[in-house]
Formats: sequence, C-alpha cells, structure tokens
Amino acid sequence: MTDPLIRWREHAGTAAVLLDGFHALKHALRFGAEVLVAVATDRRAALALAEELAGDVRDRLDALITEVPEQTYASLVPRPHPTGVAALAVRPSREANLRTLARTPRTAPVVVLDDPRNLGNAGAVIRLAAGFGATGVVTTGTLDPWHPTVVRGGAGLHFATAVERLGVDELPAGPLFALDPEGEDIRGTKLPDDAVLAFGSERSGLSAGLRACADHLLALPMRPQVSSYNLATSVAMTLYHWSATGGASTAS
Repeated sequence: MTDPLIRWREHAGTAAVLLDGFHALKHALRFGAEVLVAVATDRRAALALAEELAGDVRDRLDALITEVPEQTYASLVPRPHPTGVAALAVRPSREANLRTLARTPRTAPVVVLDDPRNLGNAGAVIRLAAGFGATGVVTTGTLDPWHPTVVRGGAGLHFATAVERLGVDELPAGPLFALDPEGEDIRGTKLPDDAVLAFGSERSGLSAGLRACADHLLALPMRPQVSSYNLATSVAMTLYHWSATGGASTAS
C-alpha cells in the first residue's frame, strides 16, 4: 500500500470530510480547507482540468494529487465521481462556525433549513448560500449537513460558509423571517442583511416550534394550484430577493 493510501485509511475513520470529485476539491482549496490527501484515477487529466477551470489552485493540486488505479479509487468512495478525483479534508471546527454565526452585525443572512430530509437538497442549498455570500447554513433535526452526500451536492462549498446543525432554540440572533404559504408576499418586504431566513422541510413545511418563533411569515409568489417549490428553488428565490433589494452581496 502506498503512503497516500495509508494516510487515506488513517483519516477516513475520523471526522475528515470526503471531497467527492474535482470541483469539490477545487472549491475546498479556494476557501481555505486543509486537504489531508487527494487521489485521482488519471492525474494528468485532473491537472488538465485544473489548467482549464481552476488555474488559481493548479499548483496546489499538482502537489496534492496521487494517481491510483480505478479499482483502488472505487474502494475509497461510496459512489465514483465522473472526474475520478477524491480527497479528504479537515472539517472546520464547530466552535469557529458558531462564532461566525453568532457574530453581529452581519452583512449577509443566515439560512435555516428546518428539519430537512433530502440530502441532495441540503447540498444544493449550501451551494446557493455560498454563491450569494450568506453567512451560513443551519439545519435543525436529524439530517447531518456534513454527510458525504450533502458535501457532494454542495460541490465542496461547505468551506465557503458556516455550516452547522443546531436546535430551534439555538438559532443565531436576528429577525427571523420564515417562509410559509400563509405569509405576506415577499415582494413587499426588504430583507435586512442580518436576517435569519427559515425554510420548512420538503414534505411537512415549518415545524410548529420554529413557526412560533418567527418574527415574520413570508410567502413566495406562486401560481394557483401549484402546491410548492423545491427547497433549493425557494432558497434561491429568497436570497435573490435579498440581494436585489439592497443586500450587501450586490456590492461584492
């Protein structure tokens, strides 16, 4: 067994984060992740992809990536990625993330997913939040926002925003805007930069506990007889509304 594989086996049983695919590794490096080990089935192809799409991290990838046989790579990941690239990184400390979430004043909202159930949706939301420069994404309930499937869906952008699981009674300070069909039309509201934006689960909507804590209930515009939007779509619409009505991210 080669040295990189020994390191992989050593770290795989810890709290290390699996970066599944080239783009997850690229984003993690861009946003300061400490990458412990990285492998690829075709090192030359991975570096060519870096030349084309991620010149800013190409040299770091060159120093990190070790080529391994396809069979070995497939044994390291739950589901092989088309790029044939995988890595392990150090998970950001919970304490540091909690400090980020608690810091005030904030220049961008915190997104709260109230008891989400779909791992892929949670990953898509984290990717959106990172793209809009949100302060962080908080989940309540049992879903682990650092599950490998969530990280895969987030394309490694967990390292670009603070991602943690908290109880409803532990949410960051700030005016709590909850999305609910019975709320006021969001188009009549300007969302402040320190807003906490809460979205219910895909199946059952907001929990009673979170709904009771909300300072404001807002509804997204929706054609009659259409029952709901996908969770990530709802988050995207809300963050876009924040940014388009004067959110701090419009200046970045």
